[in-house]
Amino acid sequence: MYQIALADLALGFIPVVITIVIMLQWSLSINKALLAIVRMLLQLLLIGYALNFIFNAGSSIIILLVLCLMLLAASWISMSTIHMARTSMVVASLISISVGGIFTLIVTTQGVLHLDPWYDPQVLIPIAGMIFSNAMNTISLAAERFYSEFKHQADYQHCRNIAYQAALIPVFNALLAVGLVSLPGMMTGQILSGVEPLIAARYQIMVMLMIFGSSGISAALFLLLIKEQ
Repeated sequence: MYQIALADLALGFIPVVITIVIMLQWSLSINKALLAIVRMLLQLLLIGYALNFIFNAGSSIIILLVLCLMLLAASWISMSTIHMARTSMVVASLISISVGGIFTLIVTTQGVLHLDPWYDPQVLIPIAGMIFSNAMNTISLAAERFYSEFKHQADYQHCRNIAYQAALIPVFNALLAVGLVSLPGMMTGQILSGVEPLIAARYQIMVMLMIFGSSGISAALFLLLIKEQ
């Protein structure tokens, strides 16, 4: 796979600069855009160093700690945009992502990939990241829609069903668009690295299945847990 030089990587900022100029011309604030770009750069550089350490450590304890940290961060972020979020909701999110995400992670890494050792960080962490992040986004959408509906319709079952359907719309769209509108990251990365397209397609099918399953299970469990809140 082509190794991107820093000078070449700098060219990737050209479209970004154009976007910033457009925002300035239209008298829009660029503070959020600049903050997001700077945070993205810092976070990816830091995670690059962190992953180097984790991959070289070869310790199952460290991998478990990393997974726990990912779950805690995902549960907190999922509720960070919900104005009426309470501690109990964060706990419900943590339980939901943990149950749906870890179950899907085990099925994928042990049933589909037969990962050996089970804690191989180069496989386990990226897959866990995809599973947890999609479950996190689905739960966040479910919570937002549930309480929005609850303001107008106090019937729990009605609100639950509407919220569940709305939360899964991005997942449904991704399933419908894959291969037609977009080649997702997993498939694109493998093709760029020289993997046969048919093999890359199998991996992408695995990814789409685990995203759908973990998102659906986690969101459903979350909506059940907040019933009495």
